[in-house]
Amino acid sequence: MLKLLLGVLLLLAAFLVLFRAPNHWLWLTSVAITNFPYIPMLLSIGIIFWGYRSQQYQMVTMILGVISLVIYALPIVNAYKMNQRLAKNLQAAFPKDVTIAQTPFSFFNMFRKNETVQYTTLQYAAYPDKKLMLDFYANHQNKKAPLVIVIHGGSWQTGDSKQLPELNSYLANRGYNVAAINYRLAPDYKAPAPVEDTKAVIDFFTQHAAQYNIDTNNIILIGRSAGAQIALCTAYVLQLPNIKGVVSYYGPADMVWGAQIKVSKKVLDTETIYNNYFGGQYNEVPQKFVESSATAQATTKAPPTLIIHGAIDPLVSYQHAERLQVVLNKLNIPNYFVALPFATHGCDYSLNGPDGQICTYAVLHFLNAVVINK
Repeated sequence: MLKLLLGVLLLLAAFLVLFRAPNHWLWLTSVAITNFPYIPMLLSIGIIFWGYRSQQYQMVTMILGVISLVIYALPIVNAYKMNQRLAKNLQAAFPKDVTIAQTPFSFFNMFRKNETVQYTTLQYAAYPDKKLMLDFYANHQNKKAPLVIVIHGGSWQTGDSKQLPELNSYLANRGYNVAAINYRLAPDYKAPAPVEDTKAVIDFFTQHAAQYNIDTNNIILIGRSAGAQIALCTAYVLQLPNIKGVVSYYGPADMVWGAQIKVSKKVLDTETIYNNYFGGQYNEVPQKFVESSATAQATTKAPPTLIIHGAIDPLVSYQHAERLQVVLNKLNIPNYFVALPFATHGCDYSLNGPDGQICTYAVLHFLNAVVINK
């Protein structure tokens, strides 16, 4: 009976690879499962062998194990499929000869050790009531190089510059200066405070370019979740010619549309989040939502954009990415959408996971394609 129960639980958990999680805790479970699929795959194999060696519930247990194994393997299978077309598609979207000494996905890379680069904490802005800091990862060659500004997520009210730092080291080891920033958080500060803070980061490094070896002609913004909304609006609203590109990891791009769809409070309390960040709901402060929508702020001067989103994201609807791409295509803005059918919010939690490897490859290809003279 125990093996049957475990087989059923394993199969139920596997559904988190196929469907959006119905609550916050199951979402966290789905992050773990899709970033480290080999763990539940091994458990599934264990259930299969356990069922094979025991007469009681033998066939049922083995069937449960096989079905679970197949579902858990889907992110890996999809990553292998993307191996065949990702570089070609990125090349077509951002025409420039780019050579990267790695494949988009390797099974054995799921077990590699992540790189680490020591960072320096710098103060980039000071307000009467708050000092703002960032973590600066100097490029490995210690020479003049483009600047990548990384903006953390957290519903505009939590999180900090230490969020998912592996990508920062990865990019620094490949010739980029990286600034992972802190910004003013809700509810104490409302929109567009984080956009203003991101502009302050650009100003800081423009003023100290020689000291930190910054190529101020080449700046790229990368944001995750709420940070992606900040990155997109900064790039689209400021229209600075030295912002060469922007990357959105599962970001809310159409706040007007997003404010009018229903999200379960068991997953995310958007009503409180909107009150904290915008100062009210859409029917109360509609202009705030318009000003914070990348889909509304994009113009023909928008920089090239890389969009990354998972289809089973329960926190930020996959349709945000689709709606953003429609707008960018109408404006003839170079863009590419890395659509991940078995990925959730936080698909890059592990750079070594199947989706993490795909995302990291796409980001590096994008950066190399949009910066000038690199």
